[in-house]
Amino acid sequence: MLRLPAVAGRFYPDDPRELARQIAAFTAPAGESPRPAIACMVPHAGYRYSGHVAGAVYARLKLPHRFLLLGPRHFPRGKDQAILSEGAWQTPLGRAKIDSELARELKSACGELCEDQVAHATEHALEVQLPFLQSLTSDFRFVPIALGTTDYTQLESLGRAIAEVLRRQSDPVLVIASSDMNHYEPDEVTRRKDGQALERLLALDGRGLFDVVRREGVTMCGFGPAVSMLTAAGLLGATKATLVRYATSGDISGDRDEVVGYAGVIVE
Repeated sequence: MLRLPAVAGRFYPDDPRELARQIAAFTAPAGESPRPAIACMVPHAGYRYSGHVAGAVYARLKLPHRFLLLGPRHFPRGKDQAILSEGAWQTPLGRAKIDSELARELKSACGELCEDQVAHATEHALEVQLPFLQSLTSDFRFVPIALGTTDYTQLESLGRAIAEVLRRQSDPVLVIASSDMNHYEPDEVTRRKDGQALERLLALDGRGLFDVVRREGVTMCGFGPAVSMLTAAGLLGATKATLVRYATSGDISGDRDEVVGYAGVIVE
């Protein structure tokens, strides 16, 4: 199965040279040596708005050759926990191969994961990460999971299954959770709400993040992937999370009345 790009030319350039140029600018050396990590969280808006936030995270990481990508299912189509375990995804920079072995192990460990192309067909949250990985590392494999569930028990269970599987791997696997932060409220409101969510995320508190998002009405589209990522990271020995960069769309557009927040976080 070859999954073709759904948002090339809209969320990021469809011209390979311009795409490579933008990613090089977003991932310019950070002045510190790249380091390995257990997980990270990066945004998934159009590169114009959030590429510099995602790039700041990737520039600070010593990237392995295997990745587990967790993203939200923005549209009510497909399974609530949708995985793909065969084939490749096409981007303007070439094809990224799915890690079939890792996908099979994850499906075995978590019975809620379902093979489903529909949930992934038009999703952008994971697709926009691939050009970064293609530019910064070679010959990598990845597993895509799109989450439509907002049930805490299911999210925690998935995180536990991920930790169980990754513990058995001989090669490192970086867990990448894809999420934007609060949506379409004034800049000052978004920064306040995002600050509350990030406080729990930086404390490695998945349950606390879930509760804050629900209680305070934080429209963080990928809080589910973030909860599963934090659960897995904690079981894999994570001891700290670092906010690499935060921004809102208003920083780019100048419109502060309705903004979206973007955060880049590294978990070690």
